[in-house]
Amino acid sequence: MRVLIPVPDRDFDVTEVAVPWRMLTDAGHQAVFATEWAGTRPAADPRLLTGVVFGRLGAAPEPRRFYEELTRSPEFRATVAWGEVDPGDFDGLILPGGHAPGMRQYLGSQSLRDQVARFWALDRPVGAICHGVLVLARTRAAGGDRSVLADRRTTCLPKYMERAAYLSTAWRLGRYYRTYPAYVEDEVRAALDAPGAQFERGPRVLAARGTATDDTPAFVVGDRHYVSARWPGDAYLFGRRFLELLDSAAGPRPAR
Repeated sequence: MRVLIPVPDRDFDVTEVAVPWRMLTDAGHQAVFATEWAGTRPAADPRLLTGVVFGRLGAAPEPRRFYEELTRSPEFRATVAWGEVDPGDFDGLILPGGHAPGMRQYLGSQSLRDQVARFWALDRPVGAICHGVLVLARTRAAGGDRSVLADRRTTCLPKYMERAAYLSTAWRLGRYYRTYPAYVEDEVRAALDAPGAQFERGPRVLAARGTATDDTPAFVVGDRHYVSARWPGDAYLFGRRFLELLDSAAGPRPAR
């Protein structure tokens, strides 16, 4: 099955892209990367490869290794333009996150949101993690002015996590951990019909991360063909739940 993964030219999260890519590939699926312009070779947030502050807060060793493998893959060197793809050619869509300034290209693109709306209307698997949920919150359902998430249960980067990361690094990195003035959680909640019932923050964590063999600290929310996660620490569980959605959706497509 073919899964579309849009990313900005730079600054996406290492773990939120590399872990789902590795899991999709290992399961025999094809990942197709899309950038704003075809042929762009994207790059993850470099701070996450070396450690954000004094070698801390960066990606874990295994996701960093996956990312190194990803950068050598043919799909990463032959990106398609996100505004030119036919959503009907794909079986799934993953929207990863990231918080460094380069993410604004992706989070603010109307062209990308138009394509996401078309894909969403197909009722095929969609996964979003961390800031990636903002793309969905800002995407309007076809023929209306409500977010595609308006009637869905979801999670995203919790405000307490975003605030803690900002306060602990602002002395050195300024607003590096604040992509926009509004918190991600606040914007996502505002897109929901009943945020008190639909938004799920998950258990409070600050450092413990899920791994390939331990989902204990991880948290995801599933609602019909949609699965969401909070941050890189959920990436492995997020990948597993997305694969389950793909498996459940497998079958012959109607003739087009």
